[in-house]
Amino acid sequence: MLRKKSSLIICGAFIFLAWNVILIFVFLRRPSTQGSQDSHGEPGNTGDTAGGGKFGNIMNEVMRVADAFEAELDSQRKILLQIQNQWSVWENKGGVTAAKPNSEVEHSPPVVIPILVIACNRVTVKRCLDKLIEHRPSAELYPIIVSQDCGHAETSDVIASYGSQLTHIKQPDLSDISVPSQHKKFQGYYKISRHYRWALSQVFNTFSYSTVVVVEDDLEVAPDFFEYFRSLHPILKSDPTLWCVSAWNDNGREGFVDPGKASLLYRTDFFPGLGWMLTKDLWAELEPKWPASFWDDWMRHPDQRRDRSCIRPEISRTLTFGRKGVSLGQFYDKYLRFIKLNSEFVPFTKMDLSYLEKKKYDESFEKEVYGASVVTVEDLQSGKLSGSGPFRVQYSSPDSFKTFARNLGVMDDLKSGVPRAGYRGVITFLFRGKRVYLAPPAGWSQYDPSWS
Repeated sequence: MLRKKSSLIICGAFIFLAWNVILIFVFLRRPSTQGSQDSHGEPGNTGDTAGGGKFGNIMNEVMRVADAFEAELDSQRKILLQIQNQWSVWENKGGVTAAKPNSEVEHSPPVVIPILVIACNRVTVKRCLDKLIEHRPSAELYPIIVSQDCGHAETSDVIASYGSQLTHIKQPDLSDISVPSQHKKFQGYYKISRHYRWALSQVFNTFSYSTVVVVEDDLEVAPDFFEYFRSLHPILKSDPTLWCVSAWNDNGREGFVDPGKASLLYRTDFFPGLGWMLTKDLWAELEPKWPASFWDDWMRHPDQRRDRSCIRPEISRTLTFGRKGVSLGQFYDKYLRFIKLNSEFVPFTKMDLSYLEKKKYDESFEKEVYGASVVTVEDLQSGKLSGSGPFRVQYSSPDSFKTFARNLGVMDDLKSGVPRAGYRGVITFLFRGKRVYLAPPAGWSQYDPSWS
């Protein structure tokens, strides 16, 4: 498609130049009516007078031709600008993508990817919505649906103030949920799970979209947030070993990510959430068994994950600013508030992302991780290691993993045996400017849920 469109542009430019050469030739060869009259002369004119008249007529004709030529050039310039503007519009709407795996089918319209904002009682949803609208390249391709629970009037007013820039829907069931006595303090988690189920059902079953990006009301998005998800939609649709795309890196704090590698993406076995894309097919699988509470940890269970992975970035495309919530700020003060939000726009749709295909990725991953020099945490902390790495720190038990993770400053919890941001048991990060892999021994085969 790109080659065909480029050929049309080149052909149009050639015709444009050829047309103007013909115009110049015609204008210069055209006889002048005024000049023809003057050549016969007026009765009584002397030769000197006729000669001066001929010179003046020639100059007048040159000026006339120049004016006509300038007017024609201006007309042609406007036509060319219209062609260029139409090309830009078509390109921005997703019609042009660089060659990459799993690209959208040629000639098909670009896929609409709605953004579902989960809201409740935080008026600071304005910060989330302002950034979404600021960075959104097209309201048609990225409609924003805000689903509100809780019935909070002030938050509802904030959302309503955006008018036609978004769609505001309200979860109708605001009743308390009967929960086990030992879970009374977790009532909020039950309501969140109920809200998620209703909101996702609205997106897929009522609005009939084929995919969605879920964002919570306390997230700020990066400038290339939409570009990121647009580029990864084809591979998510076509690769059965993937089940989500996330904008989040759990270990993405300043100093733990490489600022020079904003385009770097990874596969991860850990479900990150916090700005994530799923398909209607996945929802059809999950909806019948959707849990009553703790939906995100439920997603991380082997019965749901089924050995599938997500894509996540080196540098996060979302930032959480919501310390207050049902989780009571768990991890926020120590980790989440320091997550680095990407500020550099990366043209992902123009890039070859085929390295994320499982076979290619796993081959490269194994060589990179297990080809790295094995060092200890003490070696890294001493500052005596030369070079930027990579270096590998090996763990062999949940206790050693937690100890090493704490000492290196990364998140140490495991969910169903999977470390945050981990892939095949390995987590990667920077430590004092050096690339580090915290990894199990070579020959790793599967996670052990008892490690949680």
